[in-house]
Amino acid sequence: MALCPELGFNVDHGYLEGLVRGMKAGILTRSDYHNLAQCDTLEDMKLHLQSTDYGRLLSSTGEDLTVSLVDSMLRQNLLAEFSCLRSNALAPLSTFLDYITYSFMIDNVVMLITGALKQRDVAELLPRCHPLGAFDQMAAVGIARTPTELYSAILVDTPLAPFFQDAVSESNLDEMGAEILRNKLFKAYLESFHSFCKNIGGATKDIMCPVLEFEADRRAFIITVNSFGTDLSGADKYALYPTCGKLYPEGLRLLAKAEDHDQVRAVADYYPDYKIVFGDPDPGSNSRTLEDRFFEQEVKLNILAFLQQFHFGVFYSYFKLKEQENRNIVWIAECVTQRQKSKIDNYIPIL
Repeated sequence: MALCPELGFNVDHGYLEGLVRGMKAGILTRSDYHNLAQCDTLEDMKLHLQSTDYGRLLSSTGEDLTVSLVDSMLRQNLLAEFSCLRSNALAPLSTFLDYITYSFMIDNVVMLITGALKQRDVAELLPRCHPLGAFDQMAAVGIARTPTELYSAILVDTPLAPFFQDAVSESNLDEMGAEILRNKLFKAYLESFHSFCKNIGGATKDIMCPVLEFEADRRAFIITVNSFGTDLSGADKYALYPTCGKLYPEGLRLLAKAEDHDQVRAVADYYPDYKIVFGDPDPGSNSRTLEDRFFEQEVKLNILAFLQQFHFGVFYSYFKLKEQENRNIVWIAECVTQRQKSKIDNYIPIL
C-alpha cells in the first residue's frame, strides 16, 4: 500500500475530491464574464449571477448593493465552501486545508499588528479581515497595544507561531515595516508548506511542489521590483526571498543584485517559465501589469492540477481559481459602478 498510495486514496479522501471537482465545474466561463461586462448596474450583475452557481447569493441581503458588499458576500461564499470541505476532511488532508488558510491568516495578522501599533480601534479592523483567515482569538491580537503583548498574543493564540518565531523577534516587531513582516512570514509559510507537500509524496508532491515553487518565485520577483527606490540592500532582499522555488540559489542571488527592470528581465530570461511573464505583451493587452501576468500563469498552473487524480492539489487549485474569480467579479463591479467600460475587460478569464 505504501508503494501505491493511490489504491487507498479514495477510502479517506475520494468523496471530497469528487466534490471539489464538481464545484470547479461551476466556475464562471468566458461567456459569463462577457455577459457581466455588458451590465450597466450592479443589479444587472446580480440578475446574471443568479443563473450561475452563485444563485441568489447577492439577493440574500436586504441592503443596497455596493462593490464592498459584493466583495464581502463573495468572501463569505468562499468561506462556506471551504468550511464544508474542512469539516469532512481527515488527516493529512485536514492539515493541507489548514495550510491554505494560513496565507489569509498572515494578511489578517499583519493588518491587525499594523493597526494595533498605530492605536487603531480593533472594531474597525476586524470587518476588513478575510473570513478564511479568521481564528478564534483574532480580537486578542487587535487589543494588544505594545510589541510584547502583540508578540505573546500571536505566539499563544494563532497557528502562525512557527512562522512568526522564524520571521521576527519581540525586540524588532515595532520597527519592522508591514510589508517586510508580511514577506518574512510568507517566506516561512511557503517553505513549510512546500516541505509538507514533499513529505506527502505521490501525485500531491508532483502537482503541488511546482505550484508552490512558482508562488515562491513570483514573490521573489515582486519583492525585487517593489524594492526599487527604497533603502533595501541586496542582503535585505535576499533574506525575504523564499528558498523553495526554481530560482534558488543562483537566480535569487542575481535578483538581489538587480537594480532596475532590465536586470530583473535578464534574470527571468534564464527561466522559460518566467521569460513568458516578462516578454512583450500580446496586442491589446498593454494594460496588463506584471502582477496580472503572474496571475495568468498561476491560473494556467491551477487548471492543469485537475488533469490528474488522487492528490490534494485540486483543493488548493480550486480555492486559488475562486480567489481569481472573486477578483474578476469585483473588478467588473468597480468598472460598472465608476462607468469605466474601457477598462472592464482587464479581468483574467479562467475557463
